Amino acid sequence: MSELAVSILRGEEWAEYLVPLQRHQTVLDLVTWIQRHRDPSLAYRFACRVGMCGSCAMTVNGRPRWTCRTRVEDVAENAHLRLEPLANFPVIKDLTVDMEPFFQQHERAVARFFPGGGDGDFACVSPGSPARQRADAGIECIGCGVCAAACETVAAFPGYLGPAALNRVWTLVNDSRDGAGRARLAAVAGDFGAHGCASHQECSEVCPKHLDLAGAIAALKRTAFRAALTGGR
Repeated sequence: MSELAVSILRGEEWAEYLVPLQRHQTVLDLVTWIQRHRDPSLAYRFACRVGMCGSCAMTVNGRPRWTCRTRVEDVAENAHLRLEPLANFPVIKDLTVDMEPFFQQHERAVARFFPGGGDGDFACVSPGSPARQRADAGIECIGCGVCAAACETVAAFPGYLGPAALNRVWTLVNDSRDGAGRARLAAVAGDFGAHGCASHQECSEVCPKHLDLAGAIAALKRTAFRAALTGGR
């Protein structure tokens, strides 16, 4: 059986492991094998193992990915793999990062639903309406943080709200049932909000759900600008 050389960044140093290769092996399989057979102190995070939760995200050969959906044969270079924790997040230990700043971005962006209250508990929303389709295009985000790890603006400006939070705001702006549009647009209108995006497209390129995050942020820029000109109307 052939082997793969795996380098894992653990704090300030790289740890080296030789891992036996198997057919259809994922990067998460490799990390699990190392933890079970070579070093039980290795810290990493996972839950579902089937590409539904996003908690196994790591940096694989320089690119943030879901490791449970990433096959070794697709990313190994010269029989070698390099694993690091997600960039732009505080590291708890080894490959495990602290997601708290990511969730705080959502709070500061007012990226949660507030009932409008106009029609009571129920509202009729046409599936074919343009606003509904715009909201549906970005609603599948599960908050894995891969986009934030790839974002150069997040790296340069820790106060930036980040692509995931801004995408969520865009879905809410297009939700006719929501009642916090004015406050939400005000929260994302500054330099650390939608207008801070440099439109480098990294977030859209790495999103495992194939969401057009950069497009959502660009549309949010235009909406926030119009709202500023019209006083939020």
